[in-house]
Amino acid sequence: MAQTPARDRARTERRILDAALALFGERGYHGAAVPAIAQRAGVGAGTIYRHHASKEDLVNAVFRDAKTRLRAALLDGLEVQRPPASIFLDLWQRLWRFACDAPDAFAFLELQDHVPYLDAKSRALELEVLAPIAHIARALQQGGGLRPVPVDLMMALVWGAFAGLVKSARMGYLTLDDERVTRAGEACWALCAVP
Repeated sequence: MAQTPARDRARTERRILDAALALFGERGYHGAAVPAIAQRAGVGAGTIYRHHASKEDLVNAVFRDAKTRLRAALLDGLEVQRPPASIFLDLWQRLWRFACDAPDAFAFLELQDHVPYLDAKSRALELEVLAPIAHIARALQQGGGLRPVPVDLMMALVWGAFAGLVKSARMGYLTLDDERVTRAGEACWALCAVP
């Protein structure tokens, strides 16, 4: 069966996004040159510019793609009508599965917090992903399950703890497995929960 132009374009776009994700994650935005991305994707640099107007447009497409996958990993099917510790630990495990299943996306998103080249659409998606989690945290605070710390601070602390674990493992400073990640999540929950 012959490929349609739309399907060919979508496959090329996927290769470009995956190559850019890997290189942005490895080298950062400024260290990843468009010709290197094109080479990794197996396309010419001109092909990238037929898909994306600029390198900044490309990094935003990569960000939105990775952030959309993170949103799905964290929120799809999340049951919030249960004890606070169960919700927290479920989100922690979902984040762990995402970091294992999509290590390039996790590494990239870890580098991309509030950078000046994200456009309005990417920043809106960031808020769209964070808003339900912040809402859950506020509800848990109102129910007496979480300490009365500003939600944005608590979310930053939890993200920082998790990202630090993954980064330390990536750098070889510690070994992570499901049991150790669960224990770390329980320790993090103990810091967040009302005693």
